[in-house]
Amino acid sequence: MPFRRVSDPERLHALIEAMLLIESELDLSVLLRSVVSVASELVDARYGALGVSSPDGTELHQFITYGMSADERERIGDLPRGHGLLGGVLHDASARRSTNIGHEPDSSGFPANHPVMKTFLGVPVLSGDGRVFGNLYFCDRRDGQPFTDEDEALVEAFGRAASLIVDKARLRAQLREFTLTEERERLARDLHDTVIQRLFAVGLSLQSVLSTSLDDAVRTRVTTSIDDLDATIREIRTTIFEITHERVTASAGLRSRVLSIIDEVTTRLELPVDVTFEGPLDTMVGPQAAGHVIKTLREVLTNVVRHAQASRVDVSVEMHDGTLTVRVLDDGVGFNASSTSGRGLRNLADRAAELEGSFDISRREDGGTLVVWSARRWE
Repeated sequence: MPFRRVSDPERLHALIEAMLLIESELDLSVLLRSVVSVASELVDARYGALGVSSPDGTELHQFITYGMSADERERIGDLPRGHGLLGGVLHDASARRSTNIGHEPDSSGFPANHPVMKTFLGVPVLSGDGRVFGNLYFCDRRDGQPFTDEDEALVEAFGRAASLIVDKARLRAQLREFTLTEERERLARDLHDTVIQRLFAVGLSLQSVLSTSLDDAVRTRVTTSIDDLDATIREIRTTIFEITHERVTASAGLRSRVLSIIDEVTTRLELPVDVTFEGPLDTMVGPQAAGHVIKTLREVLTNVVRHAQASRVDVSVEMHDGTLTVRVLDDGVGFNASSTSGRGLRNLADRAAELEGSFDISRREDGGTLVVWSARRWE
């Protein structure tokens, strides 16, 4: 075991404290940031990063940094995908150290505006069954010394524990979604067994009133009320269908759920909808984020049906650089802020904010509306 190579009692104590610290994090996105910051402090590194591997292990699809400000990351541009020295750790699934990054034969150099870094330590983050979750990278100890065997052993042990804790956090998220699904089922039963039956009974009572002598004004009001009850019952049944449909499809991958919701909504659209996907959507997007994506698409596409007068809709769902993004573009009459109550738009914005993302809707100069919804948390 890696921790057996750590002889310093103080560093072993620090390792235990680090494990307890990240164990306390419940939110997956916060946990991942905590992993890289705590690991960097364990080896006193000026810079650190956690690269999360793609499902096939060929590249990094998320890169979380420590030691650089948001402005520095912005100036650097695109985050690493797993080439050069980083790729060596990624593909070999073994630790690697260097006293001078620039002298390594597989070093691909630094992009413009990147801080100067010299010494390097990279270790894979392995779960108990040996599966690679990602890689921890460190540069430049603060004391100016190269990274040591003990540094390597320390972060290897920490990485093993961190991977198990990440798996545990994902299981917790799935359990929360399971509990929510059970609550939806209970709500669907209550709506069907109680609310609809009561509304139906009220409707029958009003129907019996129509058989009595009524003046025209009262008869019209009763008939209108019966029609309103029928419409309400149909809406509740639609809601029950949507709740139970989400339960059936919740275990499916995000791609198939997106296609399913588009098929459901476009039975009313009677216009073509083109869909594109990019990134590890089925393997990395968790139940909470997937649920928000489905609700967002249903809301946006329903608005297209009601208001857009469109002849075409393009939908894209992609995961890139740690951001989950949904785009919906139609060629209709264009968004008009003054013609909407704003409730649906607020819901879309709230869902994005809950996942540390953003929401934007704009009228295109050439006609139509573009909706862009994103999430930085995707567990």
